[in-house]
Order: sequence, then C-alpha cells, then structure tokens
Amino acid sequence: MPLSEQEQRLLDEMERNLYKHDADFVATVGARRAGAPNYRMIVIGVLVALLGVATIVTGVALRIPLVGVLGFVLLLGGALLGLSSPRTVKGSPAPRSTGPAPRARQQQSGAGFMDRMNDRWERRQDGDR
Repeated sequence: MPLSEQEQRLLDEMERNLYKHDADFVATVGARRAGAPNYRMIVIGVLVALLGVATIVTGVALRIPLVGVLGFVLLLGGALLGLSSPRTVKGSPAPRSTGPAPRARQQQSGAGFMDRMNDRWERRQDGDR
C-alpha cells in the first residue's frame, strides 16, 4: 500500500531529522552495512557446517546421541560463523564523534525530535475537533 503525500512528507522529515540529530547512530549503522563480506569466514563457516552435518549423520548411523548433538553444535557454529558480519573494515578507522554529545546537540536545536512530534500530534488533534 503506497503512502499518502502527507505520510511521505512526514517520513522524509523524520529521516532528515535522524540524519541531522543522530549522526553517530547513522554512521554506526552505515559502517556495518558498508563493509565488504569476508569470504574467508564464509568459506570456513560453510566447511564447519558441512562437518557438522556429517557428524550428525554419523551420530544417527552409530546411534550415539552425543555425537549427533556435537554435530548440531558444529552446524550451528558454522552457520553463525559464515553469516556473521565483519567486525571492522580494513583500512578505515573506527568512526569518532567530533561534534558535541547527543544531549548537547538536542539542547542546541531547541526542543527534541519527540517533543516536536508530540506538539505536532497535539496540534493535529486539536485542529480535527
């Protein structure tokens, strides 16, 4: 279902305020998504997961539950290892905030984002009556 023009404008304004007032959060989230996949960890994860599947099959064939449980742990560990995101991106230092603290930024800009949204909501409700 598409958004109405008013909802789209409100969403755009919320995004602009997020980028303006919470740049640290945007930088942190953006840095995680910008990292290139670590193919070595993916390959190791797949190999460990395959070893886990083989261990599960062996445990079932030998009717030893402990071996099957160990295989499941290997399978789960391999999947987590292969799907995990890289911790740091090589060649780029960790993002540092050079601006004022978030509270100071919020006080500098006057009312906070949620306060402004609450005020808008109250005005909208009063205007409807």
